[in-house]
Amino acid sequence: MTDLRALPGADLVAVGLADLRAGEETVPALLVAIASRRLRSAGLPVPEHSLRDAELHLYRALSRDGPEDAYSRYNALLRVLTSFAHALEREQGEALRQSRGVSQP
Repeated sequence: MTDLRALPGADLVAVGLADLRAGEETVPALLVAIASRRLRSAGLPVPEHSLRDAELHLYRALSRDGPEDAYSRYNALLRVLTSFAHALEREQGEALRQSRGVSQP
């Protein structure tokens, strides 16, 4: 398995994973919930959760903390999440190629 700490946004995702395991509805947990299928597909053990409409709940949580810049923070968090997921998928693809003895051109 890839060392997740080296991936962009890993700290935020790690907190989100821990919060999901604990059943907490925090900003990091909602962020991980948004991408749970994608992260699981990339090999990350995301706990099952019952969070529905995580995108909406995330935006509302950010609005409570500061409505004037909630939209900007929401988009920034989604970019961090996308960067993490993309890097994880890239690392998993590379690990799979190496295990098959395939070199990348």
